[in-house]
Amino acid sequence: MTGKLRHGGDVDAATAAFGTPPGGWIDLSTGINPVPYPIPTIDTDIWQRLPTASDETALLEAARGYYRVPDQAGIIAAPGTQAIIQWLPLSRPPCRVQVIGPTYEEHAASWRTHGHEVRVTDSLADADADVIIVVNPNNPDGHIFAADELVPLAARLAAQQGMLIVDEAFADVAPETSIISEAGRPGLLILRSFGKFFGLAGLRLGFAVGTTTDTERLRRAMGPWSVAGPALDIGAAALSDSAWQAETRRRLGADTARLDSILTDAGLEIVGGTTLYRLAKSGEAARIYERLGRAGIMVRKFDYNPTWLRFGLPGCEDDWQRLAAALS
Repeated sequence: MTGKLRHGGDVDAATAAFGTPPGGWIDLSTGINPVPYPIPTIDTDIWQRLPTASDETALLEAARGYYRVPDQAGIIAAPGTQAIIQWLPLSRPPCRVQVIGPTYEEHAASWRTHGHEVRVTDSLADADADVIIVVNPNNPDGHIFAADELVPLAARLAAQQGMLIVDEAFADVAPETSIISEAGRPGLLILRSFGKFFGLAGLRLGFAVGTTTDTERLRRAMGPWSVAGPALDIGAAALSDSAWQAETRRRLGADTARLDSILTDAGLEIVGGTTLYRLAKSGEAARIYERLGRAGIMVRKFDYNPTWLRFGLPGCEDDWQRLAAALS
């Protein structure tokens, strides 16, 4: 694969294309919660010393509880799930990889970079590879793969020394979609992202859940102190705060309904998404993208489908009003 992949959140690219907006950028181009977890006070010594084993243990215990990881499964923390995505292709000799897409493009790109034979297909109906990658709920369309599709597939892959990788980056908003209850089965590795639901993408924190053999191999690959001390501390606090999590899911549901109303009033068709982002369709998508860019509002466009635009959630009332005005 050649060229740089397009991602949301690229303020520099937006500024190069449209200039610096007088009111600053409203970034709706990612699926990151715009109302982040309130960062607790961090002791000064956490910034000054290396992370300890007990710091990491506290985070992983909180993560086990939050994600409901079975006792028999292993879990490791990493400096973002992207780091895991980059490392996984190095864990196997060149093999056949199938990505169910369109989806997060770094999966296919990472395996291709390391010499694997990669194909992207639009369903599991013809699943046939050594490694199969599914994003669930999918990004950008929010498609959900049922457990009764995924669990037998993982078993079949395990029988041939293969692996099913399930990226659950957006499962926090719909925990019932997760298959972590099946973690620990051979052939199944699940990725979880911290930054999206908790709104702290800059913290760079993610997890892998799977057999203890697979997670221990990943832990060794990540090396010592792979997650910064402040990330361990903040992550443990956020993952333990069930009241904030419940209120956030309620708010995201209400905000998504408001966003749907604004988009449909502007003539766009909602074709998918989660409560962190909506995928909309319009024959005028290119024109709408340009109009929003000139108004200082970043949304996500897709080269492979020029009728699609993905909208994240505004974070404050002024941002909501600016979006509605730009689309009216």
